[in-house]
Amino acid sequence: MEIAILLFVGITALDAIGPYEVLSRMPNTRVKFVGKQVGPVKTDNQMCTVVADYSITDVRKPDILVIPGGWGADEVMKDLQILEWVQSVHQTSIWTTSVCTGSLVLASTGILKGQEATTHWTALEELKALGASAVSKRVVKSGKIVTSAGVSAGIDMALQLSAWIGGEDLAKKIQLSMEYDPQPPFDAGTPAKAGDKIVCMINNK
Repeated sequence: MEIAILLFVGITALDAIGPYEVLSRMPNTRVKFVGKQVGPVKTDNQMCTVVADYSITDVRKPDILVIPGGWGADEVMKDLQILEWVQSVHQTSIWTTSVCTGSLVLASTGILKGQEATTHWTALEELKALGASAVSKRVVKSGKIVTSAGVSAGIDMALQLSAWIGGEDLAKKIQLSMEYDPQPPFDAGTPAKAGDKIVCMINNK
């Protein structure tokens, strides 16, 4: 099974690496990091570089497409060459997925029009404006399209995807191999849990 993870300038690293860590552990899979061009790509914090080993012209019909998010998604949403590639890949993919604001890229192609989908909580209204039925959920499945909320939700999305593909035991095996057992020191992972003060700190940064 061929898996393509799109890379672009301004990507959030965990949006790509989280799903990679899960999906690469499925049997008989090959994960390809794909960019508009082959080469290094700076992440959104400018402190890390990820490398696209393949260009979008090299990878035409992956079985699974993963579109990460990050502030760079704003430019990708206007890049007709990438959007046309996403549309083309979606036509033959088994699964088309996104993490965080990667769903805005999917929505910009028209793929999410009228479809239930999610994204980072700060971008839900933008997702709605792009024609999707935006919902505040961790992972949303709409046919073969699977969208997930912000950053860390990509791991959950990929685990759920691995269960749909290979069964629940496979997903549990992958989860255990990663020792993915989240126990955060604070219960502030959603706006409702964090409270108005913390939400304002995010919105006014």
